[in-house]
This record gives sequence, structure tokens and C-alpha cells, in this order.
Amino acid sequence: MRAYERLLKYAAIRTPSDEKSTSSPSSECQFDLARILEQEMKELNLTDVSLDEHCYVYGKLPATEGLEDKPAIGFIAHMDTVSDFCDHEIRPLITENYDGKDLPLGDSGLVLSPENFEHLKELKGRTLITTDGTTVLGADDKAGIAEILTLAEQLIEQKIPHGPICIAFTPDEEIGTGTAHFDLEKFGADYAYTLDGDTEGEIQYESFNACKAEFDIKGFNVHPGSGKDTMINASLVAMEINSLLPGMETPRGTEEYEGFYHLTSMSGECAKAHLSYIIRDHSTEFFEARKATLRLIEKNMNAKWGEGTVTLTIKEQYKNMARVIADCIHLIDNAKTACENAGVTPVMPPIRGGTDGCQLSFKGLPCPNLGTGGHAYHGPYEHITVEGMDLSVAIAIELVKLYAK
Repeated sequence: MRAYERLLKYAAIRTPSDEKSTSSPSSECQFDLARILEQEMKELNLTDVSLDEHCYVYGKLPATEGLEDKPAIGFIAHMDTVSDFCDHEIRPLITENYDGKDLPLGDSGLVLSPENFEHLKELKGRTLITTDGTTVLGADDKAGIAEILTLAEQLIEQKIPHGPICIAFTPDEEIGTGTAHFDLEKFGADYAYTLDGDTEGEIQYESFNACKAEFDIKGFNVHPGSGKDTMINASLVAMEINSLLPGMETPRGTEEYEGFYHLTSMSGECAKAHLSYIIRDHSTEFFEARKATLRLIEKNMNAKWGEGTVTLTIKEQYKNMARVIADCIHLIDNAKTACENAGVTPVMPPIRGGTDGCQLSFKGLPCPNLGTGGHAYHGPYEHITVEGMDLSVAIAIELVKLYAK
């Protein structure tokens, strides 16, 4: 079975994680996919296949005889999708021999256009898999799952010599808790790769430092007719807080190694208001400076409006894993060689985000990220190509061969 065929099957199973949930997994629907993957892994005759109570799926492909002493290499992908654009049935669309031009997404009125996504011109002639314009596709990261299981199948069917291979599929990556209950001992890998990137040939190990920041604003609500020098409108204070942040240091205004403040949600009335941000920077120094800016805003707002008006809560999420990968750079060197052996030019952009591998790296499992062939994740413009998925599998096979030498 080719990787895209698996993706089409998995994409139809809705698995949005729920950031407001306190359970693990955050949504029961993730078990719907996990059970299918558990069964599929058993049908491939993988060993030590298990699905635990927190919705982690594990399995192993034992080493070819004589290669048991080679490094155990792991491959990881996540089962959940974002919750946005995931409230009804997902219907993937296939466009063969894509012409590289504007492509209507079903009857949604949305158009996938090179004007917004310049790389589409490079996909001319390929078979494109898209949404119908009303949902996410789920290639983030069901493409990674499909490619990992296709990798296992091809290693077995083609009798390709390999060392120990460890496989895991995780829940809740999209809400930052994908490794909360990850069992490193059960997984058993010496090193691992997440397949959770974009274009085939991507190799990523420089991730953001990341945290969430929330401002809770307490207003003082009185009748507006008698509000002179008395009323504190919490919504206006919230607007003032946001105005104190650098206007261009947002996702729209930054690229490559540049960090940002990203307002993800806001709510408010006169009596109370709330602002939620995610803060990102590759530089540890700049990351700490961003948090210091937020704390200064809290301090100054309380000095202006009265102590207790503004409360800032910062929650750490993950760190830049580059400092860990630097000690085992063979992971990157071998990934580059694997790309070249598969006929793909390796590209190494910094991750403008994070993966399960960021947290796993700091837990003792060095884990860079590889591309899956997908694009425009987290929205209705998400798309991937059949050929890109095939190349991602080919790269993973070449990587396995290198570690078997």
C-alpha cells in the first residue's frame, strides 16, 4: 500500500485535540484512530504492539539477523489535529496532474492559489491531495503516520536489512502535551525522528523556545454616567496591553529565526477581559527578553490602574532542541545523506514551531524532525502530494539503511 492511500483512510477519522480538556488524551476520538493503527501494526507483524490508556501506540520491527547491535532508530508521528476547521466530516479531494494554477476547493468558494502559496508552481504535474475547503486535511500529522507504516511495510516486503526500528504514535501534540505520558523505556530507541515537517527533504533541529502567556484583567464597573475617574474598563486595558507589544513582531511580520508575540484569543467586557498569547524565539536570550517585556507590562499596568488589575501567567512549553542535537550531529548528517541518496535536495530551515521531538530531546531521546511532503497546515488550504509522500518514505528507507551499516 502506498503512503497516500493510508493517508486518505486516516484523514477521514476526525481526531481534534482539545486544549481546554484536562484529560489525557484530551479527546476520546483520538482512540478511534489509535485502535486502527494498533490493528494495522499487528497485521504487519510488528512486535510489542500496544495501545495504552493515554492513547499512545507503540510497536517494533526487530532487527535483521546479524544487525541486532546497530542503533535502535525510532520514528514518531502524532494522531491529533488542530480543532479549527474540524467540526464535521473530512472529505479529501484528489487532483491528478495538477496544472500549477488556481484550484477551487470543492464548492467552498476558497481557491488554492500560487498567489498565496508560491510553491504550488513547483508541484505542477503531481497528484495533489487537498481539502474541500471546509475542513483541515489532517496531513499534519497523519501523513507522518502513513509514511512510517509504509516504511515498515516496505522494509519487510523488500527484505531491506535494518537495525532495530521503534515506532510510536502520540496524542495531543497540537496542544503541546504529546509527550506528557510518553514511555521512553517502552519505546526503546537510541535516537529518533519525528515525521512532522513540511516539504519532503526538510531536516529540522533548530526549534523555537516556547511559552504561553495569559493576561487576566480585572475592571471596575460602575454606571457610565458616573464613571469619571472611577471606571476601569477591562477591555480597554486589554487593548492598551496589546498596543505596548512591538507591532511587527507577529507571525505575519517575522520569518526564519525571528521570534514573535502571537495573540491567539481575546475576550472582554467592562468588568473583566482576557488575552492569550504564544511567545516564540529561537534565541534563548531573546526569548527571556520577551518574557521580561510581558512582566514589565504587567508591572506598569498595575502601577497605572491599581495593583491587582492585571495578572500575567506564563507557562513554559518547550525549548530549542538544537543544543541537544549538537551532541549527536550524525542524526543530521545521515538525514542529509539519506535525502541525497533518495534523489531529494535536503533543506534545513529552522522550525517555526515545535514538535514532540523538542520535548523528547530534553528527556533524553535526541529527535530531529523530517518533512512529510505537506503544506499549509492548520487550515482549509492544507495540501500534500502523492509524490512528496513517496519521496518522504524513500528518504526514511535510506536513513534506515545508513544506520544499518
